[in-house]
Amino acid sequence: MSGFHDVRFPVQLALGSQGGPEHRTDIITLANGREIRNARWSGSRRRWDIGSAITSLADLHEILAFFEARKGALHGFRFRDPMDYASGLADQPPRPDDQFLGEGDGQTNQFQLIKTYGGFQRSITRPVAETVRIAADENELEQGWQVDPSCGRIVFSTPPAPGVRLTAGFVFDCAVRFESDQLKAVMEAFGAGRVVSLG
Repeated sequence: MSGFHDVRFPVQLALGSQGGPEHRTDIITLANGREIRNARWSGSRRRWDIGSAITSLADLHEILAFFEARKGALHGFRFRDPMDYASGLADQPPRPDDQFLGEGDGQTNQFQLIKTYGGFQRSITRPVAETVRIAADENELEQGWQVDPSCGRIVFSTPPAPGVRLTAGFVFDCAVRFESDQLKAVMEAFGAGRVVSLG
């Protein structure tokens, strides 16, 4: 049975991977030369090829073990996008005012972590729990809330009062799976090998 393993792909093996966000758009060109474009997905999906990041036999053995433990594409896992893994700038620690979550209404006690890209909001479903910081009206909250790292929801013990502006900062992973059930590797010399392709 498929499922999700709450483990992170080794970050050091992700460095050098190729990929990023991908959209799926249908484009129809009309007789007059104009186009009709339709987005097949509501948001982007992320895809990476990590084969190019494997540079040593030790790396090859580590990825082999990780791949076998996930049974190929059967079980999902966490992946740290080397280019996009934080609520603010990737080279700075999260600040509690990085991202707007919403406003209190006196009744709602759960808010989804989100990251905004020029107006587009992306739900963050795999935050790193110990990095999450929350603020209410620019005052950081040390208690009175908790995060569910399996879905990215912030749960307040008491619903925030009406009009209270809620913000958050965090580091996050992506929920992914291997694209293929086959790991293609090449032994180039005694004691040396590389992964040809693995997404």
